[in-house]
Amino acid sequence: MSMTAAARVSEGMRGLKGKNVLVTGGTSGIGQAIAVRFAEYGANVAINYLTTPDEATETGDKVHACLKQVQQQGVRDVLVQGDVSKEDDVVRMFEDAVDQLGGIDVLINNAGIQVSKPSHELSAADFDKVLGVNLRGSFLCAREAIKRFLDAGTPGSIINISSVHQLIPKPNYVGYSASKGGMQNLTRTLALEYAGNNIRVNAIGPGATVTPINRAWIDDPVKREMVTAHIPMARAGTSDEMAGVTCFLASDDAAYITGQTIFVDGGLTLFADFREPWSSE
Repeated sequence: MSMTAAARVSEGMRGLKGKNVLVTGGTSGIGQAIAVRFAEYGANVAINYLTTPDEATETGDKVHACLKQVQQQGVRDVLVQGDVSKEDDVVRMFEDAVDQLGGIDVLINNAGIQVSKPSHELSAADFDKVLGVNLRGSFLCAREAIKRFLDAGTPGSIINISSVHQLIPKPNYVGYSASKGGMQNLTRTLALEYAGNNIRVNAIGPGATVTPINRAWIDDPVKREMVTAHIPMARAGTSDEMAGVTCFLASDDAAYITGQTIFVDGGLTLFADFREPWSSE
């Protein structure tokens, strides 16, 4: 049974109440779940959307409903527009978030896209587009967050939403796989560079996750079996499960963790095809 929003605030997660959190790509799926979960723990949340405020309406409604449910005073949520692949947008987005929340303590680099096409047919423009959002965008947001952490002289936390595909190759998605492989070393490099400033940089690597964007295979028994057959726990994860680990990494309970990727994947990275004992002898 999942914990209610009121219980989450009552139980708390150390160090999150009152923190200012920016979530990129926060209008649906994992990003939306992360935004709502942080709000349930008493954090102020800036939700990034891409084009129009209407894109963020559902997330905004959920966060407002959460705040009303837990009756947590002083918790705010704001909407900030920006395309993370565009430097000017990122700079303005951070300025908007800081102006409205009064500062920034946690960045969640969640915005991401993918293009499905055989690699020999993939255009340079599509490859660049995926890396522009997933990797370059994550760098730009991390850079702006780190600047503000350093200027304020306060601790900071960055969590990159990567993928099991930073380790597992994904044919027909070479741009996505390359971007997530790059995100792994982006995480480790920034973590090492700024550990002395009490700035922690970590990542989560979601496996197959139930989100609105992949209802096609979730609702198709044949396709669902093709996916879950490779997962030792025999099911896809939920956005809320990804959000829980993300909040943990931002909390004081993870204060000595940096440069790590936690795979939230039901064992997908354990090479499920080798579950049965076998021998080459």
